[in-house]
Amino acid sequence: MKIDVRTLMGAGVIALTTLTTGMVQAADTIKVGVLHSLSGTMAISETTLKDTVEMLVDEQNAKGGLLGKKLEAIVVDPASNWPLFAEKARELLTVKKVDIIFGSWTSVSRKSALPVLEELNGLMFYPVQYEGEESSKNVFYTGAAPNQQAIPAVDYYLEELGVKKFALLGTDYVYPRTTNKILEQYLKDKGIAAKDIFVNYTPFGHSDWSKIVADVVALGADGKKVGVVSTINGDANIGFYKQLAAAGVSADDIPVVAFSVGEEELSGLDTSNLVGHLAAWNYFQSADADVNTAFIKAWKKRMGAKRVTNDPMEAHYIGFNMWVNAVKQAGTTNVDAVRSAMYGQKFPNLTGGIAEMLPNHHLTKPVLIGEIQANGQFDIISQTKPVPGDAWTDFLPESAVLKSDWKGLRCGMYNTKTKKCVQIKSNY
Repeated sequence: MKIDVRTLMGAGVIALTTLTTGMVQAADTIKVGVLHSLSGTMAISETTLKDTVEMLVDEQNAKGGLLGKKLEAIVVDPASNWPLFAEKARELLTVKKVDIIFGSWTSVSRKSALPVLEELNGLMFYPVQYEGEESSKNVFYTGAAPNQQAIPAVDYYLEELGVKKFALLGTDYVYPRTTNKILEQYLKDKGIAAKDIFVNYTPFGHSDWSKIVADVVALGADGKKVGVVSTINGDANIGFYKQLAAAGVSADDIPVVAFSVGEEELSGLDTSNLVGHLAAWNYFQSADADVNTAFIKAWKKRMGAKRVTNDPMEAHYIGFNMWVNAVKQAGTTNVDAVRSAMYGQKFPNLTGGIAEMLPNHHLTKPVLIGEIQANGQFDIISQTKPVPGDAWTDFLPESAVLKSDWKGLRCGMYNTKTKKCVQIKSNY
C-alpha cells in the first residue's frame, strides 16, 4: 500500500489546527464551577441555587463577558452525599479547571469540600447561613453568621415579644448544635436560667413530634412566655408545624422563629399551620426595593411565574457580582489576586442597601424578621441596619479571643491575647 506523504502532512496540519483551536477556545472561556446537589434530599433547595448561578452567568455574558472572555457554568451534582462534595470539588478544580466555585449548602458539605479547596488553592463562595466558628482563606461566606441571624432573632424575642423561656429545636448536625451552643450561652448571659432553656435534636426527616411538642408546651406551664428557636432542616418542618397545630398551639401562644424555612421551602406547601410564625433571614422576596423588583422580574421571566426568590439566592447574587468586580480590578482570575481584590468590595443588596466584603471573608448584612403569610410569603416586621459578619462568636470564651483578618494579619484565627496566629488543618 502506497502512503501519500502529502496526505499525512495535511492530516497532521488539520489535527494541529483542531488542537490549537480548542486550546484558544478554552483560553477564551472563564469557567464558573457550580457545586450544588441536583438530586437527593437537598435538591429542592440547591437546584434553585444552580439555576441562580446559571442566570448570573448568562446575564454577565449578555454584558460582554469578563476580561474579554465568555463565562461558562460547569455544573456537577454531589447528590446530597456529603463526602461526594470533596470529590466533586476536586473534579471541578483539577479536571474541569474552573476559575471559581459557587456551592455547598449544609455545613457538613462545606466542611467536606474545604480541605480540597485549601490543598488546591481553589476559591468558593458559600451562600447559606451557618454556625460560624470557621475562617478559611479559600471560602467567602456570603450567608449569615450567628450574629447576623440567630442572635438578632433571640433579641427580638426578648425585647419585642417578652419571651422568658426558650425551646431550641434542631436537626442533629453541626450547624444546629454549634448555633444552639452559642445561643445557650448568650441567653444565660442575658439572665435566662438554664432550667428555662430546653434543647432537643432530631435526625433528618424526623416525623413524630408529639412528645417534643408536649415538652415545649409543658415548658410554659407556669404561665411564662415560651418561644421556639428552630434550626430544624428539610421536610421535618412539615410534621413539626402540623403537630403544633394539632396540639392547639398558635403563633400567638408559642411563636416559632426558623432559620432554615424560607420562600423555597414554603413554595407549594399548605401554609395554614405556619401563618403567624416567624423566620429570620437577611432577605425576603417581599423586600420593597427597586433592585429587588428587577431581580424578581428577571428570575420569573427565566424560570416561570411560580418560582420564588430566597435568601441564599441573594447571597449568590451579591457574591457573584463582587467576584466579577474583583476580577475586573485584578485583571485576572488568579485566586490570590482575586482574593486580595475582594476586600472592601461593595455591591447593592436586594433589600435596598449596600453589602461590603470584610477582611474576615464575611459580608455586612441587614437582619430581617418576617412573619409567614397564607400565600407563602413573609411580612417583614423588623429590619436592622447592616451588621458585620463575625467569623468567631463573642459569646463563647474560647472564640471571643479569636479574630479573622486575611487582609492585614493574613490569618483566620489570630489570638488577640497571645498575639499569635493559630492555623488548624481541616480534617473533615
